[in-house]
Amino acid sequence: METLEKKDEQLIEDQGALNAKMQRRSFLRFAGAGAAAVGVLAACKKHDDTVTNSTIDVGSGDIGVLNYAYALEQLEAAFYIKVVASPYSGMTAAELSAFTDIRDHEVLHREFLKAALGTSAIPALGVNFSSIDFTSKAAVLAAAKGFEDTGVSAYNGVAYVMTNPTYLTLAGKIVSVEARHAAFIRDMITANSFADSTVVDTTNALDKSRKPSEVLPIVAVYLTTSISASKLP
Repeated sequence: METLEKKDEQLIEDQGALNAKMQRRSFLRFAGAGAAAVGVLAACKKHDDTVTNSTIDVGSGDIGVLNYAYALEQLEAAFYIKVVASPYSGMTAAELSAFTDIRDHEVLHREFLKAALGTSAIPALGVNFSSIDFTSKAAVLAAAKGFEDTGVSAYNGVAYVMTNPTYLTLAGKIVSVEARHAAFIRDMITANSFADSTVVDTTNALDKSRKPSEVLPIVAVYLTTSISASKLP
């Protein structure tokens, strides 16, 4: 069992990729600066962060969606931190550079959402990647593909719930980066598979979406913390 502890965050900070205070300021500027941004946060209903039967509920409304996204970003960040820290056999310098970039993106997404949520953020989650063979390129790419495809479909499945335009824009900017990750990983596995019929509806040319009730069982195998999104559609 692993958790996102300070040693993992320090790894990123040492490489100049993460500064929590800067992320907080960046969010405040994005939301409208200073007191106006704080007002936006305060206006949203805080999620219920009580733990019942060891299950954390992400909450409802905009805060629930952000916490749901925050949970997924925690998982992805933890995965890529391990990929970079323990490269699979034969990983090239170019591949390591790409995975390092993705790792940094996911950590920044995680910290950006945490800063946006403030005191409404759910706790750090416990993760367990024992089912993934990190020495195998095929296993790592398969897991990465699963995380990225699931992440994109997860954002697509809840964005319509959001009512605050600032939060909706934030989610849109994050999911577009996740889609870039997904395309890259897919093409590492099979050339030109970045938009095949398993992820894009060929009838309407729209990316597929999943509800939280579909996503959480997929990611639960990698979490030691039980997550509920019962207040989200």
